Amino acid sequence: MTLPNDPLLLMSVVNTKLRDFYKDLNALCDDLNVNKKELEAKLAAIGYAYDEARNQFVRG
Repeated sequence: MTLPNDPLLLMSVVNTKLRDFYKDLNALCDDLNVNKKELEAKLAAIGYAYDEARNQFVRG
């Protein structure tokens, strides 16, 4: 699956996938063949960071 390029859409899709299908960000990145650091950097650019306890990207 190709993830959206738009950062807000990307955050929404990733959070939905984390909630519904993956136990953590590493599992999502491995399964979708996504570079974790690049994903985190894209979302950090709009003010979001991965929260392991919540298993989602949150404003922060």
